[in-house]
Amino acid sequence: MSDGEAVDVAAFLGAHSPFEGLDHTTLAAIAATARERDFTAGEAILVEDGPPASALHVIVSGSVELLHQDELIDILGPGEAFGHPSLLSGLGPAFTVRAHEPTRCYVLERDAALIALGRPDGVDFVARTMRERLTRTGHVVHGLPALGTVRVPELIHNPPLFCNDDTPIREAAEAMTAHGVSAILVAGAERPGIVTDADLRARVVAGEVSRDSPVGAIAGEAVRVDPDRLAVDAVVDMLEAGADHLLVEDARGSVLGIISATDLMGFETFSPFALRHAALRARDEDELVGVAGGLRRLFLSLLAAGLPPLEIGRVLTLQLDSLRLRLIDFASRRHGPAPTEWAWLALGSAARREFTLGSDQENALAYADAEDPAVDAYFAAFAADVNAGLERCGFLPDLNGVLARNAPWRMGESAWVTVFRDCLREPDNSHLIRATVSFDFRQTDGGLEIVAPLLAVIRQAPEHPQFVSLLGRTATEPRPPLRFTGAFALDDDRIDIKRRAVTPVVNLARFHAVGHAITISPTVDRLIAAAESGAIESDLADGLREAFEIITRIRLQHHAAQIEAGASVGAIDNLIDPEHLPPVSRRELREAFRTVAAAQRRLGAFRPHGL
Repeated sequence: MSDGEAVDVAAFLGAHSPFEGLDHTTLAAIAATARERDFTAGEAILVEDGPPASALHVIVSGSVELLHQDELIDILGPGEAFGHPSLLSGLGPAFTVRAHEPTRCYVLERDAALIALGRPDGVDFVARTMRERLTRTGHVVHGLPALGTVRVPELIHNPPLFCNDDTPIREAAEAMTAHGVSAILVAGAERPGIVTDADLRARVVAGEVSRDSPVGAIAGEAVRVDPDRLAVDAVVDMLEAGADHLLVEDARGSVLGIISATDLMGFETFSPFALRHAALRARDEDELVGVAGGLRRLFLSLLAAGLPPLEIGRVLTLQLDSLRLRLIDFASRRHGPAPTEWAWLALGSAARREFTLGSDQENALAYADAEDPAVDAYFAAFAADVNAGLERCGFLPDLNGVLARNAPWRMGESAWVTVFRDCLREPDNSHLIRATVSFDFRQTDGGLEIVAPLLAVIRQAPEHPQFVSLLGRTATEPRPPLRFTGAFALDDDRIDIKRRAVTPVVNLARFHAVGHAITISPTVDRLIAAAESGAIESDLADGLREAFEIITRIRLQHHAAQIEAGASVGAIDNLIDPEHLPPVSRRELREAFRTVAAAQRRLGAFRPHGL
C-alpha cells in the first residue's frame, strides 16, 4: 500500500467507530496494515457457527447482510464494522455475513484491530453494536411467530364438486377436468365419499374398473377435518390417514370444501416468513406492491390463529420494515450511493411496533452533518421515492406531513439533536407536538449513529419540569368517549377508536416513561418499565395494559371485518359502531374506557415532580 493510499485509509477509518479519536500516529499504523478485499453479491464473508473470524472487516462501499438462521436481521453499510465479537471471543460467528451487493471492505488483522477495540471507546463500540444486533434479532423473532397461522378453510380454492353414486366414472372425470379440481365428492346414503385423481389413475386407467362403471364403485371414505384445524396440524392428519385430500366440514356436517396435499404443501406462502422473504426478493417496485397485497390475507390468518393483538402489531411492523428496506434498495440503485452516512427513522406506531393496517406512515431521516446542499437534495429525492413506494404498497402518508421527504423531518445529525433539545428547553405547542411524534422513534436502516445522542437528550426530560408538565397534559386528552352514565359518546354514530382510545393510552405511557428518563418506545413496555421503576403504581400500569390489549383487539377485529368486506389496505379506517359489537366486546370496551379515564383523572389530580 502506497503512502497516499494509507492516508486515504486512515482518513476513512478515523471518521467511523471504533477508530474515532485515535491519534494520527496510531491511526496511520493501523491503516498501513489494512488490505482491501472485494466480495460479489451473495458471497458469504462469515458463516454462522462456522470458523471464527480472524480479522475485523470495515465496509468501504456496498453493503452486507447480517443473517441469523437464514433470517435477515440487519444490513450494514459503509463505515460499519463486523466480525469483532467472533474475533475477540474466538467463537464461531453469531451471524452469517453475506454481501448484499458488490462490496469492498478494509480487512484488519487481529493485532491491528485490538489497538482500536481495546481502548474505552472500542469497548463501548463492541458493547453497543452487540446490543443493537441482539435487540434486532429479538424483534425479528417476535415478528416471525414460530407457529402455524393458517387454518384449513383459507386453503380452499374452489367450491366442493358433487356427483351421485350412480354417475358413470367417465362423467365424473370429465366434471373434475372441467372444474379444474383433483377430487369429487360422491353423494351416498349417509356421508359423501370421495374420488380423487389418484383413484382414477390407480383403478380406472390401470384397467381394474370400467370407465362406464358407477363412480360409487371406486369412492372411498373421506378424511374429515373441522374448519378450526390449523394447516400444520392438517398435514399430520393427512400423513396419518395415508390420504392426499381432506374434507373440510363444519359441526353441522356442511361441506365447506376439499383441500389437497398440494394445497397443504403451499400453505407456507401465506405465512409471515414467506411474505417477508418475498418482499426482500422482489425484483422491482411493481413486484413489491404485489407482495404487499398479501398483507390482508396474512393479517386475517394471524387474527384467526388467535395470535395476541399486540403480537400481530409486531408481525405487521416487521413486514412494513421488509417492504421499506426493499424500497430503500431500489432508491439506492436509482440515485446511486449515499453521499454520507444516514439513518431512516420510523416514528409513531411503527416505532413502537404497534403498526396496524389502519395506520399511516410516519418517518424521518437523519444524515451526517454536511454543508453541501447537494447532500440534502440527494436525501430529499431518496426519501421521496421510499415514501411514494410505501404509499403504492397501501400505506397512506401521515396527514400532518410527518414524512422523510419533507424538510422538517429530514435534516443533519446536529440539527436533530438541537430539535430534541429545543423540545425540552422551549416546550411551546409546536415543540410539544414534535416531541410526541419524534420521541417515539426507532432507527430501522442506515449506519449513522444517531440513536445514542437522541436518547441522551430524552433522558434529560426530568430536568425540564415545564416540558414534563405539558407532556402530562397531552396524557389527559383526548378523553375516552364515555358519558357519565356509562353510555358511549359517539361522533356521527361512530367512535374513532384510534384517536379516542389508542392515543390516550399511548400518551399516558409516554408521559410516565419520558418523565422518568425511560427511553423504550412500545406502549406496554413503557408501562412495565415505569411500574418496575416506581414511576407509576403497579395496579394502574396493569389496568392500562389490559385496557390497551382490549382496545387493540377490537380495533383489529374491525379492520378484519372491513377487509372481508373488500376494503384495500389504504381504505381501512378506525371508526367503529359500538352497537355492532358483540355484547361481550361492548362491555369490555366500556370497562377499558373507564380504566383509561380513571388513569387520566389520577394524573390530573396528582402529577409527579411537583407539577
